[in-house]
Amino acid sequence: MTLISMFEAAVQHYGNKPALAHKPKGGTYLDISYTELDASVDAFSKGLNALGVEKNDRVAILSENRPEWAITDFGSLKVGAVTVPMFSTLTAAQVGYILKDSGAKIICVSTEKQLEKVSAIRDEVPTLEQIIIFDTIEDEPPEGVIQFETVCELAGGESDSAVSEDDIATIIYTSGTTGHPKGVMLTHANFIFNLQACKSLIDVSETDVLLSFLPLSHVFERLGGHYVPLFSGAKIAYAESTFTVAQNMKEVAPTVMLSVPRLYETMHERILRAVQEGSSLKQKIFHWGVSVGSAVSSAIQQGRKPSAILQLQQNIANKLVFAKLKEATGGRLRFFVSGGAALPQSIAEFFHAAGILILEGYGLTETSPVISINYPKKWKFGTVGPHVPGIEVQIAEDGEILTRGPHVMKGYFNNDVATAEVIDEDGWFHTGDIGIIDADGFVKITDRKKNIIVLSNGKNVAPQPIESELVRSPFISQVMVIGSERKNLAALIVPNFDALKAWASENDVATDDLSAMLQTREVQQHIQSEIRNHLTDFADFEQVRRFTLLEKEFSQEADEMTPTLKLKRNVIIEKYGDVIAEIYPEDA
Repeated sequence: MTLISMFEAAVQHYGNKPALAHKPKGGTYLDISYTELDASVDAFSKGLNALGVEKNDRVAILSENRPEWAITDFGSLKVGAVTVPMFSTLTAAQVGYILKDSGAKIICVSTEKQLEKVSAIRDEVPTLEQIIIFDTIEDEPPEGVIQFETVCELAGGESDSAVSEDDIATIIYTSGTTGHPKGVMLTHANFIFNLQACKSLIDVSETDVLLSFLPLSHVFERLGGHYVPLFSGAKIAYAESTFTVAQNMKEVAPTVMLSVPRLYETMHERILRAVQEGSSLKQKIFHWGVSVGSAVSSAIQQGRKPSAILQLQQNIANKLVFAKLKEATGGRLRFFVSGGAALPQSIAEFFHAAGILILEGYGLTETSPVISINYPKKWKFGTVGPHVPGIEVQIAEDGEILTRGPHVMKGYFNNDVATAEVIDEDGWFHTGDIGIIDADGFVKITDRKKNIIVLSNGKNVAPQPIESELVRSPFISQVMVIGSERKNLAALIVPNFDALKAWASENDVATDDLSAMLQTREVQQHIQSEIRNHLTDFADFEQVRRFTLLEKEFSQEADEMTPTLKLKRNVIIEKYGDVIAEIYPEDA
């Protein structure tokens, strides 16, 4: 069984039912049936074959979510190729690294903006033979660039290749502590096992509609928002962009939706802001409604049926308080699924009080991805659920979560050393996360073993390459990037005091009081400019948006550094807790 055989079985079973929906600019949502999708996949796969794409060749995808993404994925898999998806927000340099490391033969880009990135580094990628662009170029495409529609019209290709479940389906690049992303090799069998395990816990069927807005280059959306619904007869509607999710939710009226915690946090913030702007009477009604909803939620969590009076109060609260929230989701939502970063327990409890269940799960790219998940019949807020059936999970002596089973990756592409560092001789994958398994079998993440920063939007950021680049500035001596579970990155910066004082003197800034000098508008703007200039090759989510200048260097004497001069991040975060609170006042 392969992803292609499962897709073809879905086409046979669901035929003319809608598989995908997209919204052209200025238009309304248009459906694409399973049969129509299959025809496009077949045409594109033949076109790839005509271009010389063979089994195990790498086909990269640099695109936002849209029907062509799905067609490219299945069309590539049909000829036995390996897809290499990339975030559309990556810089040209980052795209170039992944193309070179993967040895990509073809890259599919969505727009001329993405085409510019590839064109800028094309000469650095000797394996790259062809660029395919989804959008229509009015003028003649540049040399080596071909329109997506043209590929689908190429004749003479064969659409099928002998693909087995142990073949690599995709290579997904994930940030590592060294700064260079590693290519995670996931097989057809990895995905099929994981999606079947998840489907056994969470029912998704042909009556469901999903709104897809998380990047398909992220394994969470790839499995849960792409393969699971398409193999279940459900319909996937693509959001126009991340900025139109609220509007698209009303238009599509999804029954199931996947997101990172940031969406739920934003919805919660908007609700509270609207309440604060309302009259005192509206505020009292809102807080009463939440208290009623919380009481109902508590009863359900304890396995009790809410009393008749409480149910009556709940009906009133739903009409007076929560009706608008449910209307904002489209009115048909069965549940949300949260992943990619930790979901604050208070957010999960608030939404459940409002009658909306958020099911939080946990996993990594290397585990294709789901390790554990809360599901409708078994959930507990503050945890990431029980582990999925068919796998093993255990806690190592140092508290690290280990897992073993058919969901674990084949390894890192062209990197046996890195593979051996995370998969031991007994087949246990070391997640790098610290956690516990409670008496009921629920997994709870308590800390991160690695230094990778996970932003509240689910993006993984390796701080070391950012820090290494920033200290190249003559005005920055030491830096520690922070931002775990925050909206964006910030930094604690120790300036090069001599260089900064010299610059300040040349720019008529007083230097006799160090503390006052560091707070001047001129110095702050100068350091901000240095940060911006040194991070031009980093992605948008890797930009340092906030910072504070420290008056003392990090040192071994202050227990802030190891003997090998590595930062003791947890020590520094605790020591400068008050400073960090000022950097992120909204989280205080």
